[in-house]
Amino acid sequence: MKKILSGSAVAALCVAFVSEAAATEWNASVWGKRRAFTEHVEKLSELVSEKTNGDFTINVSYGGLSKPRENLDGIEIGAFEMAQFCAGYHRDKNRAITVLELPFLGVDNLDEEVAVSHAVYDHPAVKDEMAQWNARIIMTSPMPQYNIVGTGDPRDELAEFEGMRVRATGGLGKAFEAVGGVPTSVPATEAFNAMESGVVDTVAFAQHAHLSFGTINEADWWTANLNPGTVNCPVVVNIDAYEALPAEHREALDSSIDEAIDHYLANYGSLLEQWDSVLDEKGVAKVQIDDAVIAEFRTKAADPIRAQWIEDMSAQGIPAQDLYDLVQSTLEQQRSGN
Repeated sequence: MKKILSGSAVAALCVAFVSEAAATEWNASVWGKRRAFTEHVEKLSELVSEKTNGDFTINVSYGGLSKPRENLDGIEIGAFEMAQFCAGYHRDKNRAITVLELPFLGVDNLDEEVAVSHAVYDHPAVKDEMAQWNARIIMTSPMPQYNIVGTGDPRDELAEFEGMRVRATGGLGKAFEAVGGVPTSVPATEAFNAMESGVVDTVAFAQHAHLSFGTINEADWWTANLNPGTVNCPVVVNIDAYEALPAEHREALDSSIDEAIDHYLANYGSLLEQWDSVLDEKGVAKVQIDDAVIAEFRTKAADPIRAQWIEDMSAQGIPAQDLYDLVQSTLEQQRSGN
């Protein structure tokens, strides 16, 4: 009897070990607070847990694991398994995807933003560059065209951008610089303080960020149609952690990405529908920029910055023209329904 009991105990212990080994727990590093920008990460966490009966969990941490500018470094060393970052935070580390931050790319809506982002992410040059950081991009964080909020009198003429201190990163910062602005790339979490203290006059964000980071509360006006471009913020996973996933957990993750993006788009659509009422509630004037001003802005910012980007990236061994052409051909395909 003693031997039988001992055998049963060993069997139970083995089952316990197997159960423990089958469970997967990941940490995802984002920043700020839960908002439209992070809804796909939250949905992904929810879906993988549902599909694996709780055996695969993703804990979403808002600033508890890393600073925004250090998320890619954390992925590289395996400090956490998943992270969100924006290309403009460290352009030298993710040169290839900065094509998506060029000003006036011509992307009209969030569906097109998803299409062009994922097409670029699938390019071998992007995959190779991300692999240098032990990172694999799994999805984008699609954002509408950025617009600026500011204090005082509205800046609705290009001459009024001269000397304007604007919080803008990546290609957007280059665009404002091209028309005399003075861009600064403080992290989103510091934008409100920069605006409140007068370090910047204006802040360029998508709508959700103006709400989440409080810049709308400091604003007197918002440009409704400047639309100079947007930033690109992928969600990445640590390659080693991804490849170590049990097959069923990897399938749960991969199969949930499209659904997580769909949830994000639906949620963001609701926010955009409410935006005008938000402006009214906050007493923020909605400024329409004249078409001639926007055309002048595009002439000074789009072509020269794109040409310089292609020249600079090509000199560094990045297939820049190919990446830019991929964006344009993807837009054409998206609009033709193919």
